[in-house]
Amino acid sequence: MNKKIVLLLLAILFKTIPMSADEGMWLPIFLQKLNEKEMQSMGMKIPASAIYDVNKSSLKDAVVLFGGGCTAEVVSDKGLILTNHHCGFGEIQSHSSLENDYLKNGFWAMKQDEELANPGLSVSFLIRMEDVSAKVLEGVNPSMNEQKRKDLIAKHISKIKKDASEDNKYDAAVRAFYAGNEYYLMVYQVFKDIRLVGAPPSNIGKFGGDTDNWMWPRHTGDFSIFRIYANKDNNPAEYSKDNVPYKPKKFLPISLKGVEKGDFTFVFGFPGTTQEYLPSDAIQMITEVINPVRIDLRQTRLDIFGKYMQQSDQIRIQYAAKDAGIANGWKKWIGENRGIKRLSAITKKKDFEADMNHWIDNQNDSPYKGLTKAFTDNYKPLAYWKKSETWLVEAAYGIEALRFVRSFNSLVELNNKKDTDPAKIEELVKRLISGSKEFFKDYNSTIDQEVMIALLEKYQNASADISYPDILTQISQKYDNNWEKFAEKVFKKSILINEEKLLSVLENYKTSDAKKISRDPLFKLTEEILSHHRTIILPKTRFYEQNIDSLQRVFVRAQMEFTPTKRFYPDANSTLRVAYGKVNDYYPRDGVKYTHFTTLDGIMEKESAEVLDYVVEPRLKELYKSKDYGRYAASDGRIHTAFTATNHTTGGNSGSPVLNADGELIGINFDRNWEGTMSDLMYDPEMCRNISLDIRYCLFIIDKLAGAHHLIEEMCIMD
Repeated sequence: MNKKIVLLLLAILFKTIPMSADEGMWLPIFLQKLNEKEMQSMGMKIPASAIYDVNKSSLKDAVVLFGGGCTAEVVSDKGLILTNHHCGFGEIQSHSSLENDYLKNGFWAMKQDEELANPGLSVSFLIRMEDVSAKVLEGVNPSMNEQKRKDLIAKHISKIKKDASEDNKYDAAVRAFYAGNEYYLMVYQVFKDIRLVGAPPSNIGKFGGDTDNWMWPRHTGDFSIFRIYANKDNNPAEYSKDNVPYKPKKFLPISLKGVEKGDFTFVFGFPGTTQEYLPSDAIQMITEVINPVRIDLRQTRLDIFGKYMQQSDQIRIQYAAKDAGIANGWKKWIGENRGIKRLSAITKKKDFEADMNHWIDNQNDSPYKGLTKAFTDNYKPLAYWKKSETWLVEAAYGIEALRFVRSFNSLVELNNKKDTDPAKIEELVKRLISGSKEFFKDYNSTIDQEVMIALLEKYQNASADISYPDILTQISQKYDNNWEKFAEKVFKKSILINEEKLLSVLENYKTSDAKKISRDPLFKLTEEILSHHRTIILPKTRFYEQNIDSLQRVFVRAQMEFTPTKRFYPDANSTLRVAYGKVNDYYPRDGVKYTHFTTLDGIMEKESAEVLDYVVEPRLKELYKSKDYGRYAASDGRIHTAFTATNHTTGGNSGSPVLNADGELIGINFDRNWEGTMSDLMYDPEMCRNISLDIRYCLFIIDKLAGAHHLIEEMCIMD
């Protein structure tokens, strides 16, 4: 027994994976207990209660979930909010046309009645969060089967959400943490009248484009400005011309002091997804099976989009948001794979698991025996099905027409049901008309046809190693592997991607038209592929993923017991978090050092009339030549554009406020460095850096370039 205790202590002492002070995405309700002393020892000058407090206004009341996956911050007493240009890109693009090219030229509302409404866009304030683990897990016991456990938990969650919503006054969500070992309630107030106030030209807001995406040094003026509107009682309301600017509980003061190496900073936002506690089998599947397929197929689409976007301004506007969305994941996964390889992350995970297994084996009746073997037994078959699914999603649904045609499935199904209420069909047809007009506004069939040919050829070449839809085998045989001939025919025959013909059918819709839609060649192709996904691939992936979910819950608990001295932060799940660290440079590779900030000088150094990503705004060049920087220059006399720090961030943190030791806004988080993109799977304090827009560059663009001084006057700016 003594020998076992010694082995256990040695394992804990020497094999715990260390956590840097910079690592972690912490729940704000526990800052005082877990993080306040460390944050203050690193330089923070405010108490944790100034960041999160449910009884009085705090910084949390100035931070919002923007849309479905970004963060924004309130910077005035009139509901003005800042977020990233790429977070507002869809809204900027939707208002753009050849006549009003806001992507190219920027947009600035010089008075409030010029601010543009954005149907469907919302922001959410967190009112409070609460640990409801005991309520959610009441009656749950280890002997339960997984489905019964899930049903009981779902029942408890439903009641908790209903009670917390206060008759729909608030939106409530209960989220799982630590792989389902804990549960927390989030109560939100949601505002739905959000208007576009300002955005710089894309050659500022997207300077560097895909070339610089995920990279450092960075010079992107990645910001856009919106305003929250409320009813006359300052409560959420649908869009109305009678709504007024929202009066917030709190808005952020802005500091012009800038940052120096070693300064304390923290990021307050809604990080999307991290997976820090996965086993080695999962990391191997993600980086060696899934990511290579994603990277290859997205590269194919990007090459085709890029070719056409260079030829036409109209196509550039139509495909700007699509291209950016595809490229973002593509480049991130490339960096992630490189980072995992550089860190030898899979080997480190395997070594950790071997040590944990040794600890488990030296315990009597451990509930964790056979855990890592069970993972392997499930991940090995899952890898095949996830590879099959990734090919289907990226190749088949990478074709815009197929994704669009899927939306007509519900209409055909509704028509095939007996005794269907005609009003339901009428309402659905109206939505399809609206959706179709929106789709064709930014659609080019020539591009999509070329994408179809390229993707289906690649899909067929991979068919021997994956579960491949029968319909595609039949097509390849019928057309003698000539996907160009097939694509040409199907695009010519389909009414579903012919705007004039489709709208003619929908606007004069009869129930008999459902047969016409169901016989459409693109509809039939989409249905067959969708059927393969639903009936063949999904049951398999769900089976193994459900097994893995229950194992992951146990695995996280085992890690906590094996390494009791380690502070565990929960993986990101789009809930409000605090990440903290210090402004710092880094060494990406041998002989290379990157400083912690960039300047306007670097924009001029990168300038190239031949490279679209590096075209410099003429007015910006004028300001640079005249050195007309006003109050926004740093102490060295230059305009600082961006800076790096060691805050642990991920997708969803885009637009998050970056705050200094006094809780003042000094930057807007917008990216990570390419060498650190593996931080979603394993954090490396030496290499992981978040990239932030220097708030002084943001204000300089608003004031000096746009001449929107009225917006500057709204803000509380500290010199």
